[in-house]
Amino acid sequence: MNEDIPQLPNYDEPSLDAAFATLADEVRSETASLAGVEAFRLRWLGRKQGRLKLISEAWLKSAPPEARKPLGIRFNQLKQQIEAALEIAVTTPTARIEKAGLDITLPGTVRTPGVEHPLLKTMNEIVAVFHRLGYSTALGPQVETDFYNFEALNFPPNHPARDTQDTLVLAEQQFKPSRDRLLMRTHTSPVQIRTMIAEAPPIRIVVPGKVHRNDAADATHSPVFHQVEGLCVDTDITFSDLKGTLDHAMKALFGSGVKTRFFPSFFPFTEPSADVQISCIFCAGKGCRKCKHSGWIELLGCGMVDPAVFAAVDGQRAAHGKEAVYDPKCVSGFAFGMGVERIAMILHGVSEIGQFYSGDMRFLGQFA
Repeated sequence: MNEDIPQLPNYDEPSLDAAFATLADEVRSETASLAGVEAFRLRWLGRKQGRLKLISEAWLKSAPPEARKPLGIRFNQLKQQIEAALEIAVTTPTARIEKAGLDITLPGTVRTPGVEHPLLKTMNEIVAVFHRLGYSTALGPQVETDFYNFEALNFPPNHPARDTQDTLVLAEQQFKPSRDRLLMRTHTSPVQIRTMIAEAPPIRIVVPGKVHRNDAADATHSPVFHQVEGLCVDTDITFSDLKGTLDHAMKALFGSGVKTRFFPSFFPFTEPSADVQISCIFCAGKGCRKCKHSGWIELLGCGMVDPAVFAAVDGQRAAHGKEAVYDPKCVSGFAFGMGVERIAMILHGVSEIGQFYSGDMRFLGQFA
């Protein structure tokens, strides 16, 4: 560094002014084309080999006593000029990037836009059909009480109908009253009860959500799956309204050429109850392996709301100080429920329900 130290011929005022003016010009020149803030700081203000320190030591050693004070003043002014230049430099975008240790020459991170999971996409498509019919979405908790999941839906304690829904009950519930015991909901029907308790008719809701049952996993069953249920309660609601609503929904989902038919069935919370079938979308009703050569595919269950359900709702409304407004003589309604996985499997030709939960991107990538 010694060869870079300029010579100071004299210590008079004009010589000092000229020497420090040269150094100031050098600083300005370097800050005008500043390549690296840290390199500039080390070059001028480094503790051991900083240019300012070396020049100061070289000039002060041979300076007469009377010149040391003017030298010190001028060195302080030059140091302030360098620090001011550094302060300006560190506020520039380039300096901030350098301080953060970013290499702006590296290629950027490409974020692939996400898409809906096929089950979520199918569920949203089903919900959208009913939104266009004037239904609103209602949601509820996945951990429910026995009252909302069973008792209010006309599943009395120890009733055989409960055996059709293998239930996952939370631990340490045996000391609670039966209706207060917590469980993982086996259907989204409890949301219908909660909505009727909270609101007076008319009601038109669609209830999408995740449900849980103690089912062994196989090609068509999973312990965790999704449902979309619906409820319509008003004056003069008939089974014809139910048939027309579901016929329209199936045509909206599977195409206008799809036919529907209803078969008598049993559900504790509806009376009369029915299973709904659609004409096979793969063979147009002619018969194939997909429909077991019947020409029809069973898809969902439905029925008119049982008066016992209305009675349970009014009883709970009375317990909360609300008016009883679900008198079966004045109001009627229908309910329906369908499995999202089953509809997704039909729409996309999937034979194993477990593929939706495998996380295999080779499978899920088909729906992107």
